[in-house]
Amino acid sequence: MLVAFNKPFKVLSQFTDENGRRTLADYISIKQIYSIGRLDYDSEGLMLLTDDGQLKHNLSNPNKKVNKVYLVQVEGIAKKPQLDLLRKGFKLKDGFAQAVAIKSQLKQPSVVWKRNPPIRQRKNSPTSWVEITLNEGRNRQVRRMMAHVGLPVLRLIRISIGHYSLNNLSVGSHRIIDA
Repeated sequence: MLVAFNKPFKVLSQFTDENGRRTLADYISIKQIYSIGRLDYDSEGLMLLTDDGQLKHNLSNPNKKVNKVYLVQVEGIAKKPQLDLLRKGFKLKDGFAQAVAIKSQLKQPSVVWKRNPPIRQRKNSPTSWVEITLNEGRNRQVRRMMAHVGLPVLRLIRISIGHYSLNNLSVGSHRIIDA
């Protein structure tokens, strides 16, 4: 079984929490499925869950180089030198990091939903959106890469993993898909 879930902001990527925060169990009642990778508590978007160990391995093993696509709202306007550096790659504390692909746009993408609570807005600080594709998923990697090039992340939404995507799945909803 493979389940796609659109994880809301401020939800843990696990089924239990000793501190009473919202978890996957607040949204998914299917038993014996496990997340394929994680999304940070303050990130949103596509999570895949499965009961199939081989599928989990194929989608999460770094050696398989499965692309993951993120929409990232950043503080400031993403400029060509910053995007070029993300494409070229650079060393972070835990190793070399490089975007497989990167695109920038000023306006909010049409697939983005309203967030509760909304991001903080500063009158004199514009924001822009970047679509970044990675084929690995180290801890807070997108946030650290964007900070490295001077673009602090305000909002991060994963929209696809491999050939699986959100496909208009509403926030907090899940659906069973064919693996």
